[in-house]
Amino acid sequence: MQYIEMLYRLAVSLWAGGNAIFTLMLTPILFKTESRDTAARIVGNMFPGYFRWGLVCGVIALVCRLAGRGFNPRLPVVVLIVMLAVTSFQAFYLEPRVAELKKQIGSFESTSKEHPLRKEFSKLHAVSAVCNLTVLAGGVLVVVL
Repeated sequence: MQYIEMLYRLAVSLWAGGNAIFTLMLTPILFKTESRDTAARIVGNMFPGYFRWGLVCGVIALVCRLAGRGFNPRLPVVVLIVMLAVTSFQAFYLEPRVAELKKQIGSFESTSKEHPLRKEFSKLHAVSAVCNLTVLAGGVLVVVL
């Protein structure tokens, strides 16, 4: 049982930590030091792996939690399921739509913010940001529980 608990804590920590580094450090640094289009390309290229990382860590954490403790207490299990659902939504719905919009936009530097595609991108980007922060908050909550 000790190994299952260690693997559970490791998976949650790597998921939440990866999210924190990507969301709070890497992405802001890229957009501060690179052109808008270059930073967007780099971050966009990283997203599929970033979401796969979250899904793998999340599944491992959930399986270990259930194998080690079952549903007691229930809150961590519910939080993990919500985190996995949000990450799945990002990976399988949001990210493909955003990637397609980026292709259609071409350049964020030369396309007006008032362009309909840029407006749609901004809406999806806002949803994605809320999703990322939700997963991060859930990860922190599960770590401290």
